[in-house]
Formats: sequence, structure tokens, C-alpha cells
Amino acid sequence: MFALNRKRLQKLTNTLSKTNKHFNRHEIECLIRFFYTLLGDAAEKPDCIGLDRNTFRNILHTTFGMTDDMIMDRVFRAFDRDNDGHVSVTEWVTGLCVFLRGNLEEKMKYCFEAYDLNGDGFISREEMFHMLKNSLLKQPSEEDPDEGIKDLVDITLKKMDYDHDGKLSFADYEQAVRDEGLLLEAFGPCLPDPKCTYIISSRRKDNANSFTQMPILYGKVDRVLNLE
Repeated sequence: MFALNRKRLQKLTNTLSKTNKHFNRHEIECLIRFFYTLLGDAAEKPDCIGLDRNTFRNILHTTFGMTDDMIMDRVFRAFDRDNDGHVSVTEWVTGLCVFLRGNLEEKMKYCFEAYDLNGDGFISREEMFHMLKNSLLKQPSEEDPDEGIKDLVDITLKKMDYDHDGKLSFADYEQAVRDEGLLLEAFGPCLPDPKCTYIISSRRKDNANSFTQMPILYGKVDRVLNLE
């Protein structure tokens, strides 16, 4: 198992503490340690630059209760700011800062980016259709399910498209969410399952690199970081 050098850990913690205000130093140090625990032996490889897409998606699924493949890919891209196909330790801490502790403004920007599938700055009718079709439970019905989803897209546009141009800009989305908070995740869950609180704690006081992971149901949306 990769052992993180104490000097490097302190330097990383100091650097990330300056730019991630929603976590304290103690929590940031825990997240850094946990990142390298997730990397495991791969961290020792010279070409290892972070968590790959599959590893990251597995974390989203097992830790935060996410199941939508399309949305999980978009969350990965939101974390992977430099688009190199990996989430670095800096991207990990910075992303979790918004993912877990972000204020409404930060979460709106994050969710909008996740829903803007082609990155053109708008959520189009077609993107809404694909996301809603992908996220809604499949129910056996004699009716064409696509028609029902098209109707839902029309209703959504009437509710959220304030400038009536047939697509959602960030301004449209922001106004809609401020008017009705439930619309924050209108096109699929891209924030942690509200029933899960994730606790990171050390197994032993003499082995701070070793973590147990335990999802707690019916908790608040937050992460309790406890390094004994």
C-alpha cells in the first residue's frame, strides 16, 4: 500500500486549505489520505495521475448511492477539470467541497454543468429528453413512453424557460431553482443520496492511512470526517 509522505501531506493540506473553504484542515487531510487509499498500489506507479473513470463511478455508486450512468459520467467530467481522464487529488478535494458542502450558488453551477451534456452553455430540449428518459423508472405501459417524456419536457420548459427560446440557459435554470428549490436536480440526481452520510474514520490510531467506510442511512447530506 502506498504510504503518503508526511511532508507532502502537510504541503498538500496547506495548499488545498487555502482554496477549499467548506472543509477544515483536518477534513482536507482526511480526504487526501482517503484519496490515496482509494488509489491503492496504483499510486506507486510513475504514470498514475489519479482516479480513472471506472474507479470514480464505483465510488459514486457505492458511497453516494448514485445509479444513473449518464449522470455519473457527467459528475466525473465536472470533477475532472483538466479533462485528462482522471480525477487528481486536487480535483478530488475541490469537487467534494461543492458536491458535499457547496452553497446553493455553487451547487446550481455544478448541476447545470452536469446537465449541459454537450457543454455549449445550454440545456437543450434533446438533452432534457435523454436525461429524463434515462433517469425515470421504466414502467410497463401500452402507451409510447417517449411521448410521455416529450410531454414532460414540454411541461419543464414551460416552468423553467423564462426567456422562451426553447432551451435553458444558466439564467433560466438559476431563476427556476431560486423560485422552486426542488428543481435543482430536475433532470436526474447528481448530488449525494440524502439518505446517506459517509463516515471516514481511521481503524487504528497508529495507522492513519487505513480507513473504514460505512454508509449511514437516514442521515443528513454531509460527510463526517473523523480521524482518531
